[in-house]
Amino acid sequence: MDLRRLLDFPGRVSGRLLVVPVVLIVVITVAGMVSPSDVHLSPLLVIAPALTASFAGPWRTAIIGAVAVGADALVTALNGGVGTANHVWQFTALVVLSALVVFFCYLREEHSQQLSRVRVVAETAQRVLLRPPPERVGPLRVAWRYLTADADAQIGGDLFAVVRTGRNRSRVIIGDVRGKGLAAIGEASVVLGAFREGARHCETLPALVQAMEDSVGADIEDAGETEQDPGEHFVTTLVLDLHDTSGQGTMINCGHPPPLLLRDGRVTVLHSSAPAPPLGLAGLYVPGLHCDAFAFADGDTLLLYTDGVIEARSPQGVFYPLAERAAAFPQAGPEKLLRHLLQDMTAHTGGRLSDDVAVVAIEQVPAPVPTAGAGVLLT
Repeated sequence: MDLRRLLDFPGRVSGRLLVVPVVLIVVITVAGMVSPSDVHLSPLLVIAPALTASFAGPWRTAIIGAVAVGADALVTALNGGVGTANHVWQFTALVVLSALVVFFCYLREEHSQQLSRVRVVAETAQRVLLRPPPERVGPLRVAWRYLTADADAQIGGDLFAVVRTGRNRSRVIIGDVRGKGLAAIGEASVVLGAFREGARHCETLPALVQAMEDSVGADIEDAGETEQDPGEHFVTTLVLDLHDTSGQGTMINCGHPPPLLLRDGRVTVLHSSAPAPPLGLAGLYVPGLHCDAFAFADGDTLLLYTDGVIEARSPQGVFYPLAERAAAFPQAGPEKLLRHLLQDMTAHTGGRLSDDVAVVAIEQVPAPVPTAGAGVLLT
């Protein structure tokens, strides 16, 4: 849902909807004037401020409440009942109920504004922490999507990053922290910090992953919610090295779902021949991390994802068949690929997510052909 559209709802719509309580006040007032003296319709005027509070703010609700109170006084005066005990009690009840409606409308407005501020802060935190990659990184076209299972959170335990190393290559990570939602933010920040630091300084992919394991193993317990979640803390990750001109890439899979390679309408699952344990489980590590090489030529697309995608279930309990569906999507660039993917996954699940979802599509773009006179400065 677009938060700006939600917040703009009162300004755009409630002005027109105010016609409804005003018409109700007029109808009830006219009916009260023409009805027999023993029929009292004035108490129905409280419907107007109560209805207004459902779509407008406290000030507009207070105005409608004041109009309703005035209409009650008018009906009573015309019927000659001013000063009677019945009128006093009805008038008092209308004033009290209108005031209560305005008060609770004010509390709702304050809560709504506070929630909006929290969502803006969460979205800003996501941008700062993830630092989403640009659409173009070297010879790569990149697109990404991030969905959280927690409707009130804009960030969770999934992570990804693309770093340009300056050595004619790009390094990519996608990972999934054990757990989800806001409690996993601290652990995700540890992994991303270690990756960004090591991606530019470590010569080889095994050295990078080992540096990440050292950092995560030392800091993840401090960053995680150990009191609320005393279990093991680890992060499944997939780290890739994509060279600009070699036509291939290498990867180390640390317990993460394997990436998909899309080429000419075919989908290949890039399984690791010797996957490593997730980061944070240093006791399970053995010396030597195995790199898996794969062809990654011009026009190829890598689809990276977290397990929230393949574990997404339909109302009947059927897992989402990512590889099968990806083969049917049109090959029209990373952005359209992810758009089709999320639309299809949403239709499969009925719009319900049980886990955070992160997907990244990376396309190798052919290098531009040099043109005559390129690089010549004319004065």
